[in-house]
Amino acid sequence: MVDFDIIIVGAGISGINFAYRLQERHPDLSYCILENRHEIGGTWSLFQYPGIRSDSDLYTFGFAWRPWTGKNSIVHGSLIRDYIEDSAAEKGIDSKIRFCHRVNKMKWSSSSNLWTFDITVNFVDRLSLTSHFVFLGTGYYDYQKPLEANIPEVSNFQGQVVHPQFWPADLDYADKRVVVIGSGATAITLLPSLAKKAAQVTMLQRSPTYIASLPTEGGFEAFAFNFLPRFLANKLIRLKWMLFSFFMVSFCRLFPRAAKAFLLRKTARLLPPGMSLEPDFIPSYNPWDQRLCLCPDGDFFNAIRSGNGSVKTGKIENITASAIRLTSGDELHPDIIVTATGLKLCTGGGIDITIDGKPYDMRDHFAWRTAMVEGLPNAVLSWGYVDASWTLGADSTAQLACRLLEKVKEGGISVIVPRMTAEERNRLEERPFLRLQATYVKEGGSAFPKSASTAPWQPRSYFWKDMAISRWGDIETGLEWLK
Repeated sequence: MVDFDIIIVGAGISGINFAYRLQERHPDLSYCILENRHEIGGTWSLFQYPGIRSDSDLYTFGFAWRPWTGKNSIVHGSLIRDYIEDSAAEKGIDSKIRFCHRVNKMKWSSSSNLWTFDITVNFVDRLSLTSHFVFLGTGYYDYQKPLEANIPEVSNFQGQVVHPQFWPADLDYADKRVVVIGSGATAITLLPSLAKKAAQVTMLQRSPTYIASLPTEGGFEAFAFNFLPRFLANKLIRLKWMLFSFFMVSFCRLFPRAAKAFLLRKTARLLPPGMSLEPDFIPSYNPWDQRLCLCPDGDFFNAIRSGNGSVKTGKIENITASAIRLTSGDELHPDIIVTATGLKLCTGGGIDITIDGKPYDMRDHFAWRTAMVEGLPNAVLSWGYVDASWTLGADSTAQLACRLLEKVKEGGISVIVPRMTAEERNRLEERPFLRLQATYVKEGGSAFPKSASTAPWQPRSYFWKDMAISRWGDIETGLEWLK
């Protein structure tokens, strides 16, 4: 006897959102959520480094079905976790979650048309569950292992070396000299947060990144909340941020030189008087070749103006017991090194998958509508956006999955699986799964399924197009439906 119609893996943004869509459109289907951690939140439960916050606005990062109503567009991670938890409780989703349930293996059987899950409960006990379908809301990075930073001889350092993914709760950095290695969103967040207590915080980067200041409270939001009905204010504010993100990314990609000049002018105005953009604030790449970093109310630049924060651009030659030596001959003498060099990318939570006893690796197959993977039956994988809020992409995937389930019920279908012929595969021209050139994406991009230049194997596009496909697009091409 089957345990559930659907098993959702992960109680973060993707898993909670899919559970809501499932309850909304298929209340007759049974489901549970298996969560490895002890609480709801995913990323916002795991990451606890100082200042952890969203790098997207909360009006689009929040759920469409439970709008974010706070005044600030960018907030601390603890508030995001509380918001996700409250959303799940309000819709009764929290009662469906089984915490401390780690999925080790997923086994598909074509004889029974079922998934069997091998699960560790509370890190000790073993459990087996079955379902017809699985929804993987497991994110895009490894929760168990951080990225191994390629830093020459960092093991020589006699001070403390910290990775933001596993920040020690008892780390005392007050009046200490801290070097944050990296220049992405995590480093941009850490510098102003650490600078409030540390003696000096230096962000050491191999090359500069684009950093844009964003007001936490906007005039449009204040007007809408004060003078419009709440439901209308929520819709207009969400639409405003969706349009802002879309046009900003489109402008950067269509007119990179103009976008670069615009962003650098803004940066120059935020730097201390007399400080030049060279060499620390002029990136070698075009805007949105890598993710654009945001700092609320210019806090990153405020820390630099205060003198407690600084930026150093250079390549590490080696690290001694007490110093970081750069190829330029300069030295830094930190008490603490923070390796904010990216995440170890991972698909499907690193779960071991077999189909009829044979190992299955998503990395060897093409992704259908960025939602299912070639040859993987009755499984949907949630993916967000790298150039907009993750939740927007997760919701388009959830709505596509609900549409597939509708056809399953109407047609008496037992199995849905993406397929392509050898001839079709030979004609496909591969494309990167993620359109980013960040080092950790380049090095770890092979962790993802493959994408191609033609539908339905193309990578993510933009929200309105993806949502239109989810609701009304072709769901026949590339899929095999078995009764």
